[in-house]
Amino acid sequence: MAKTRTVYICSSCATESSQWFGKCPSCNVYGTLEEQILNGNGNGNTRAGWQSQSNHHQKPTTPQPRISVKFSDITEQEQPRMLSGYHELDRVLGGGIVPGSLVLIGGDPGIGKSTLLLQTANQLSLRFPRILYVSAEESGQQIKLRASRLGVGVTKENLSESLGNNQIPDSDVFEPNLYILAETDLEEILRELESLRPQVAIIDSIQTLHYATLNSAPGSVSQVRECTSALMQVAKRENITLFIVGHVTKEGAIAGPRVLEHLVDTVLYFEGDRYASHRLLRSVKNRFGATHEIGIFEMVDHGLDEVSNPSELFLSSRDEIAQGTATIVSCEGTRSLVVELQALVSPTSYTSPRRATTGVDYNRLQQILAVLEKRVGIPLSKLDTYVASVGGLAVEEPAADLGMAISIVASFRDRTVDPRTVLIGEIGLGGQVRLVSQMELRLKEAAKLGFKRAIVPKGQTYPTDIGLEIITVAKVIDAIVVAMPGNPMNEENNDDESENDEN
Repeated sequence: MAKTRTVYICSSCATESSQWFGKCPSCNVYGTLEEQILNGNGNGNTRAGWQSQSNHHQKPTTPQPRISVKFSDITEQEQPRMLSGYHELDRVLGGGIVPGSLVLIGGDPGIGKSTLLLQTANQLSLRFPRILYVSAEESGQQIKLRASRLGVGVTKENLSESLGNNQIPDSDVFEPNLYILAETDLEEILRELESLRPQVAIIDSIQTLHYATLNSAPGSVSQVRECTSALMQVAKRENITLFIVGHVTKEGAIAGPRVLEHLVDTVLYFEGDRYASHRLLRSVKNRFGATHEIGIFEMVDHGLDEVSNPSELFLSSRDEIAQGTATIVSCEGTRSLVVELQALVSPTSYTSPRRATTGVDYNRLQQILAVLEKRVGIPLSKLDTYVASVGGLAVEEPAADLGMAISIVASFRDRTVDPRTVLIGEIGLGGQVRLVSQMELRLKEAAKLGFKRAIVPKGQTYPTDIGLEIITVAKVIDAIVVAMPGNPMNEENNDDESENDEN
C-alpha cells in the first residue's frame, strides 16, 4: 500500500510546507495554510526516459533543432472573433470572443455574473449550433426558472434584433441551441465537452468542481488548479472557448491559487454597488486586447442591459447649478468617460476632521488637501471633507486631481463652476498642474457631450477644431481663478434685482 504524506499548501500563493505555520513563509499572509493529504505513488518528477547527451562521446558537429521552429517560419493567421451579442462585452474582450480562449470572470456574490453569462449564452446560441452551460451550483430546473425571467427562448419579434438580416424561422418561438449540464464531477464535464464539442462552454463556477482523484475538498488550492488545468487542455485541443466563473475573497481578489489567473487568457472583474443599478465589467488581463477596458451594464427587471452612452450615466443634471461640483474626463483603457465630482467641506464637530471618499482615492484626497493648504493658503486642516463621484465610478487616475481640487475649493468658498467646463490635469506637490495622457481623446469626448470650455495643463499643443475653448494653466491657483471668476448664482440674483428696479 502506498504511503501517504501530509503537506500544508497556502491558499494564497500555493506554496507547500511540511509543517503548519500561522503565517505563510512565502507571502506572509496569516491563516492561509491548509492541510492536504497526498498519495505517495505520484511524486516522481524526474523523467527516466530522458538522458543527457553530455556523457556521450559522439556529438553532432552542427547544432540542430529537434521540435522548435524559427520565428520567421511561423505563419501569421488572423483568427476570426465571435460576436457575443453585447457590444460592451465584445469591447472588453478586445473586439469579440477568440475561439479556443479561456476567460475568467470574478465578482462579488449577487453582482450578476451568472445573469450576464446566461444572457450571453442565449445570444450565442442564436448564431452557433452548440453552446454548453455547466452549472455546478444550480439544478436544471433553477436555471430554467431564471432563464424564463431573462427571456431565454425568444420570440419572433425580438429575434430580428439579435440575428439582424439573417433568416428568421417560421415558428413563433425559436428555441436556442443551448445545452444545460448540472454537474460537479470534473470527469463527467470533460467527457461532455469531448462528446458535444460546443463552440462556447460556460463553467459556473470553478470553485465548486470536484476531481475525484484528489483527496481535498472542492475549492481548495489543488482542486482549483487541477480542474482549471484539465479544462484548459480540453479547450485547447477541441478549440472550445471557455468562460469560467470564479468566486472572490473578502479582499476582492479571485479565490484560489494565483496560478489560476496565469492559466487563463483573459481575466475580467464584474464590479458595482449592489444598491446601484449599473455594473462595470473590467478587464485586468487580456492576451488578445487592451487591458483596463470597461463595459457598462444596467441591471433592470429582465436582466442586464447595455448602457449606450456611459458618460450620461455619471453626470447629474447639468442644468441645475450646484456648489462644490466639477466635471472631469477619465480614461479607462481606450474609453473616455465624463464624470462629475462632488465635494462637501464643512466645520468639524470632532477633535480631528473627517475625510471620506466614494469612487476616488482616499490618499489622493489627503495629498490634494495638503497642497491646497500649503500652496494656495486655504485652511482645510480643521474642516470635514467629503468627495464622491456621481454613480460611484472608481476614478483612480491622477487626471482627476484638478477637478477634485476645484470642487473642494468651490465648496469651501460656496462658489459654483460653470457646468459646461471640464477640468483635466494632475496636481504636483508644488502646486503645478501637470500633463496627462490621451488628452485629445478626452477633449473629443467632452466636446461630443456639449461642453464648451476645458481647463488643461500648459505645455502641449491642443487641437483647435473640436469646438472647445482651451484654457491652459500652469499652477492650481491659476485654475481656481479661471474656473471661478465670479459666482454665477449671485450674478443671476443681481440681474433679477436690477430688472425689478427698472420696473
